[in-house]
Amino acid sequence: MFHYSQGKHTTQGHKGIPEGHYEEEMGRKGFSGPVSHLIKPEPSTRWTSIEGPLRPQLFDCVKLPQQWGQWQRLLYNNDVTISYLWEKKTQGTVTKGFRNADGETLYFVHAGKGSVVTDFGLLEFRRGHYIMIPKCVGHTFICEEDTQFLVIESRSSQFREPDRGMVGRNAFYDTEALARPDLQKQIDLKKSKAVNVTEMFVKRKDQQTRFTYSDCVFDAVGWKGDFFPFTLHVDDMMPMLSARVHLPPSAHATFVAHNFVICTFLPRPLESDKDALKVPFYHQNIDYDEVLFYHDGNFFSRDNLHAGMMSFHPAGFPHGPHPKAVQKIDQKTHTDEYAVMIDTWNPLNVDPGFEKTEVKEYWQSWMK
Repeated sequence: MFHYSQGKHTTQGHKGIPEGHYEEEMGRKGFSGPVSHLIKPEPSTRWTSIEGPLRPQLFDCVKLPQQWGQWQRLLYNNDVTISYLWEKKTQGTVTKGFRNADGETLYFVHAGKGSVVTDFGLLEFRRGHYIMIPKCVGHTFICEEDTQFLVIESRSSQFREPDRGMVGRNAFYDTEALARPDLQKQIDLKKSKAVNVTEMFVKRKDQQTRFTYSDCVFDAVGWKGDFFPFTLHVDDMMPMLSARVHLPPSAHATFVAHNFVICTFLPRPLESDKDALKVPFYHQNIDYDEVLFYHDGNFFSRDNLHAGMMSFHPAGFPHGPHPKAVQKIDQKTHTDEYAVMIDTWNPLNVDPGFEKTEVKEYWQSWMK
């Protein structure tokens, strides 16, 4: 396609926006396809009412019923299922394990700490860890305290690293930051009799099958290969920065799968150029549904949020920062938020149980 321009416009997106005006980005393929930036006297979020399925939704996971030890489905399509899991502090010997034969399982630790016993060895986790468990890998949690997980299940592909392009493979996180399983620690743990898993529950087509064994199923004494579980902590991620212009959310991609991507937003300095946009730009994410899970900190682009909330903006919904965020941005030099974003190519469905936690007035939060 050819590049054209008319009327008032900038020479660089998200920078040098005319005084008293707003920029809106319209683009395909998330933030990597054909794109145009429109200059408007008012933001596209100035609605007075919204009627229909594109109404944005905000949910409060804190209000979920605490169904310990089982996934509570929140949002889903054929490629991905987003769920919530509560695990109690482990008491006594661990006897039950789990394998997911429907897909890859990525746990994000929202609260708590402990260890994961796996077919390959022990993984330790704490608040802010991603735990990646490949398809059909057996595992069980040993929690040192009550723990909460955001669970992202890839049902049609493996998770993989995003393409970092010209910035190279070590950008955002170095692969040396991925913690591998420790087999010897697990062998030592088994000797203390804290682990004797003789029941393995396998999920396939969202149905459970129980396998019972006469002795502990986690019995590996060695392994080699490039198929294994690992962890990655937010403290080991280095956010992509530009002092001169606001980078798109795709710069913060952490994992990629078929038809969806996972990004991690972390504390970072704000842009320093005087004419640079310092809040997320107004945009229509034309091809992707956008889910944002708020983990910790002050969420500077949104109003009246707390940790444990989740927003859902369907494709076709024009959105951007709340008015108060725009007004207060000159007072800030850094962000201090932690959030997990899941963008999906195919439309997401909301589980009926999750609907009960919706904050109904969320769509009004952009109104002045």
